[in-house]
Formats: sequence, C-alpha cells, structure tokens
Amino acid sequence: MRLVHLDLKGAAPRVSYLEQVFPLLSQLGANGILIEYEDMFPFQGELEILKSPYAYSEEDIERIQQLAELNKLEVVPLVQTFGHVEFILKHEKYQHLREVERFPNSFNPHVPETLALLKSILSQVIEKHRGSTWIHIGADEVFHLGEGMDSKNWMSRNKGDTGTMYLKHIKEVLGFIATQYRGLRALMWDDMLRKISVGALRGERMGTAAVAPEATLAGVVPCAQQEPIPGPVRTQVLGEHEEPQAAYCRWHWCPRPHPCSSHRVRDSEARLAHGYDHYSVLCELLPVGIPSLAICLQTLVNGGFTDETKRKVLDTLGFQSMQLEQSTCEGRGAFPGAEIYHMVEQVNGHLKESILKALEEESAIKGWFSPYHRKHQFGNPRNMESFGSKVLKLHEDWESFVRDLRAHLERVYFPDTVEEWMEENINPYLDQLRDLVRDYR
Repeated sequence: MRLVHLDLKGAAPRVSYLEQVFPLLSQLGANGILIEYEDMFPFQGELEILKSPYAYSEEDIERIQQLAELNKLEVVPLVQTFGHVEFILKHEKYQHLREVERFPNSFNPHVPETLALLKSILSQVIEKHRGSTWIHIGADEVFHLGEGMDSKNWMSRNKGDTGTMYLKHIKEVLGFIATQYRGLRALMWDDMLRKISVGALRGERMGTAAVAPEATLAGVVPCAQQEPIPGPVRTQVLGEHEEPQAAYCRWHWCPRPHPCSSHRVRDSEARLAHGYDHYSVLCELLPVGIPSLAICLQTLVNGGFTDETKRKVLDTLGFQSMQLEQSTCEGRGAFPGAEIYHMVEQVNGHLKESILKALEEESAIKGWFSPYHRKHQFGNPRNMESFGSKVLKLHEDWESFVRDLRAHLERVYFPDTVEEWMEENINPYLDQLRDLVRDYR
C-alpha cells in the first residue's frame, strides 16, 4: 500500500480539487488515501459540535470515495484515539476528558466517557466508509500521558508505567473495532510503541494489527510501511540505510526535498519538540507540495531516485527540469494547482524583499517621509514625488497579483483557509506598503 496522507486539520481542499488531484496521485503510483478528517467530517447528533463551519457534507464524503474508487485508490479513514485530539478537547463540553486540565492535546484514558466518546466517533466515521477494509486509529504523540492525577493514581495502584497504560487504552479501542466491525483491520502510528519494551509488548496480545512509522520531520522520511503481524504487535524501526531482517517487512525511505515555498511552519527542531497540531499555522499548501509528493511517490515505486523517476515526475507534472538541492522546478507545470505553486514561489521569493527594499533603501522616504512626517501629515511634495510613482507602481502590481492569487486559492480552498494564508504570508508585508501609499495620497 502506498498511501497519501491528507491531514485535514488545516487547509482542507474542496472536493472539486480532489477530483482533479486523485487521478494525478494514481498516475504517480499511489494506491490509497489516508484521510484524517478532524473537524471536516459531518458529525451528527451529540457530536455535531465538532464540525467545522466548512465541514464536508455526507454527499461530499460519498463523492470522495467514489472519486477514489474511480482512480483505484483505497480510502483509509484516520480517527485519532488518544493524542492529537485538540479539535475535540478544545470544546468546553469535552474539557473534563483531558489528561491534563490545561492542555487539549490528549485524552484521559481512565474516564469511562473517553472510550464512550471514541466509540461514538469511530462508529460515525466507519459507518460512512463501509467500503474500507482498514481503519487508522492514530495513537501517536500522546503528549502529557501519565501527568494527570488519574494516571498517577492508576500507575501507583497497578504498579504500571505509561507504556502499560498506553497499551491498555489501545487494546480497548482495538477491542471495540474487532467486536463491532469484524474483518476491519487497524493501522496505527508506531512512535509511542517504540518507547515500550519488547517484553511489555509481548505480554499484551493485541491481535492482528499494522504499524506505520510516524513521519519524522527532519532528514529522511519513511514514505510508507504496513506490516500484518500475527499475535502480539511487532515493530521494526530501521535507520536510513538499514535493511529489514524479515522478508515480509519492507521499509521504504526517501529523502524529503525541502519545501519550495514560504509556507514553512517552523524549523524541524521546533516541530519535533512541539508536534504539529490543530492550533498551528497552516503548513505547506497541497498544490505547492505536489512536486515534493510526486518525487516521494515515484521514488517509492522505483526503489530510488533514478533517472527514470525524475523523467516520470517531469513528464507528469509538465516541468522541464528540477533541482532538488535548490528546491526549484523549471517550466510552467501542468498539474492541478500549478498556478498556485508558481504564485506562492513569487510570494516567497519577491514580495517581502521588494517591499522592504522600497521602504528601507529609498533615501527620500527615509529623509522626507518618515513615521513622524506621516503621523503629522507634513512633507515637501518635491521630495515626495521623487519616490511616489515608483511606490504606487509597486503597490498596484502587488495588489493585482494578490487578487489573482486569491481567485486561484478560492477555487481550491474554503474562505477560512484563504484568509489565514493571506494573513500569514501576504499581509505582514503588503500592509506596510498599503499604509505608506495611503499616507502618501
């Protein structure tokens, strides 16, 4: 299985865009889509509070699955069942289910309501994916596990540790799935399991499961791995160049190209320290990440970044050439969202630089149009006219560019995503120019 993970905790694309992207993913070698809906799922009844105002409709969920089937992509829904549940625990209604009262990251596994809520969430998602043979239960990055008073009391009473507590909760979740949905297989991330001793894992019979590697956020990234495991869960964690010991367990590693746009959330060390969550700013936009994704998929298909890999990526995406070290692709590009890819490159490479250059290096602005002059509306027209036409032209060009970019973004994304992206990437620089032009006029 070569799964593309759509993490919809931010910048969820419109279904009309997925309609264009799914054929491309299939062409590049993907055969499945792992969908982490978060608040984009159309929860009903008691759970309706979890829905985003822009959540997909039931018809949208059905359409996504039809599109996937049409493109020979297996849909695997992902429901977080322990950590990464900020979209649930941020609501006052569910605050009492937090492991640590102050933090909305992780569930308290000792409150009976936690499992009851998870059963309800899992049921609604699974019922809308009856054609899926897999369910992914997340279970990665359970921050603050063991820090809550209930957990401390449990460990004291049971002479246990966070590992046994973690396994106890996961077994309850898997037990529910096995009982209610016979034949449905479970996937989970493996980062928390790595911290648990082999002895403890052997002591817990967890049935047939599949363990997928948590994506590392620096250096190399495991693209995909799935392993059917008879009896107790068994994981194998390999370094970049290690070969798997067992024939049935195949690991694929591929170098991750650096992001090609300005949409870097934070540096890799900070991301590893804090984790990526529901509260973070937007990460890379999907159209901007497609060249990187294409390289990873084709590297996975061909067993390495060969000349054949590069040629297939260039032909499929409509580029003339690419330089991985510089994170650049040359050519117009002919993939869904290519216009956004190029426009974000323009923002990244020129917006901030051109505006700061105009405002800070123009001596007439520094000498005759300082913040003091602007505040008191005091200045000599002769000196102001020396920079006026240049600044007005720069402002007009960028405003026109941003209008076009917004129109392209609105075809792919919902209004909240467009606004957040503009606020984070455009306005901090363009607003300075807007203010100067207003004062000049």
